[in-house]
Amino acid sequence: MYRTPSARRRKNKTDRLNLIPILDSVFIFIFFLLMSANFLKVFEIGSDIPIVSSAPPPKEDKKPLALTLIINSNNLTLMTGVPSRVVKTFGKIDNDKYDSRSLHEYLISIKKNNVSEETIIFEPKIDIKYEELIEIMDAVRMLHKTDEAIYKKTKDGLDERVRTLFNNIVFGNLMS
Repeated sequence: MYRTPSARRRKNKTDRLNLIPILDSVFIFIFFLLMSANFLKVFEIGSDIPIVSSAPPPKEDKKPLALTLIINSNNLTLMTGVPSRVVKTFGKIDNDKYDSRSLHEYLISIKKNNVSEETIIFEPKIDIKYEELIEIMDAVRMLHKTDEAIYKKTKDGLDERVRTLFNNIVFGNLMS
């Protein structure tokens, strides 16, 4: 009679690691992390940097507006043209806030004469608080519903209402 060797008779049953409880706890942990996380809305304000080129600028019949806003510690200075000339200065009002309302109203009068212009150059000469900078940017960029309507001609010759003032903000002295 034939006997099977003892090594084959004893079948080594390998114990497998039960991963189900570990995976369950990992998924529950991920679920609680997602439910307890605070999701923040991040807002981005687009801005361009000046373009440095060795090529000469294109020739235009119309003189460039080159609207520049210099932010000083005690006032805002609005300049236009090449070379720049001071057009108007806006001081601070109560509580040491910049007079963004007067700036906004003056920029509306400039926009009426230059409806196709979209660019303004910011040159902060001081360290400025974030909130103050955003307030100035809002005064420069947006037309309010209560502001006088400004229209420009489209390609088809139709009148189109202008929705923004100077929406393309370029920071002029980032390296200073």
